[in-house]
Amino acid sequence: MVHRARIMGNRVIGVIGGSGVYDLDGLHDVQEISVDTPFGAPSDAFIRGRLGDADLVFLSRHGRGHRVLPHEVNYAANIYGMKSLGVDWLLSISAVGSMRVDVRPGDVLIVDQYIDRTHGRRNTFFGDGVAAHVGFGDPVSPLLSEALHAAAVECAGKGDRDVRVHRGGTLLVINGPQFSTRAESNMYRKQGVDVIGMTAMPEAKLAREAEISYATLALSTDYDCWHEGEDDVSVEAVMEIVRKNAQFAREIIAATVTRVPATHDCIAANALAGAIVTDRKLIPEQTVSRLQPIIGRYLS
Repeated sequence: MVHRARIMGNRVIGVIGGSGVYDLDGLHDVQEISVDTPFGAPSDAFIRGRLGDADLVFLSRHGRGHRVLPHEVNYAANIYGMKSLGVDWLLSISAVGSMRVDVRPGDVLIVDQYIDRTHGRRNTFFGDGVAAHVGFGDPVSPLLSEALHAAAVECAGKGDRDVRVHRGGTLLVINGPQFSTRAESNMYRKQGVDVIGMTAMPEAKLAREAEISYATLALSTDYDCWHEGEDDVSVEAVMEIVRKNAQFAREIIAATVTRVPATHDCIAANALAGAIVTDRKLIPEQTVSRLQPIIGRYLS
């Protein structure tokens, strides 16, 4: 059944783990929750628990054991599930290829813009009798990005890590599951892309429609195939870096959680205010029921 009860407490923080990050350390009072949504099944069960003084909801984007390809991920169900569990802030972890010499494999980048080159993925909750158009010019929560950056810098400075933390950059999202051709890779670089991945879209768009503040922690795994001095990207090479990055990512998330504001006062908090253009009286009851966690407060 759909679990619609909000978690008690002010801060409800969601984490979507990408390649290599299939769980989190340090959670207590852990529950595993299966959520059925009107958009189908999410990638896996949601793991709910407490991390420090924050309520946290974790989901493995590709499912435990990495069973789901990027274009097979049910992004709408994943975000709907997060919303129905009371999530206001959402930290997304994504493995990416670097399009810049100075963003080395093993580095992290805090994304502030996206270019969407995906297709065939549901990218909106709306339709079926209700139209809405949310603003998306600034797709990332500045508060959440600031918290991520501060946490990443703190964690990178521990021990003997040779990791650079980069603040700001554009993530190009391709459909996959294949990597780019060399011609594509060089074209993307000329367009000013900083990193390339396969999963942040339409995840970020759906989070904005659900009024969830969103930010991406991009973990650089390779130089795609544009870098003449490096081997072309391969699954073996990527997964080796992913394994090294996974624990680092978990530490960053734990350090970020303590920095997330107690109240949800952010760019996404009222994204639907004025965005729904359909006459409320004409929205079908079935659509109202289906979207209740998302638009309910605007229909009362």
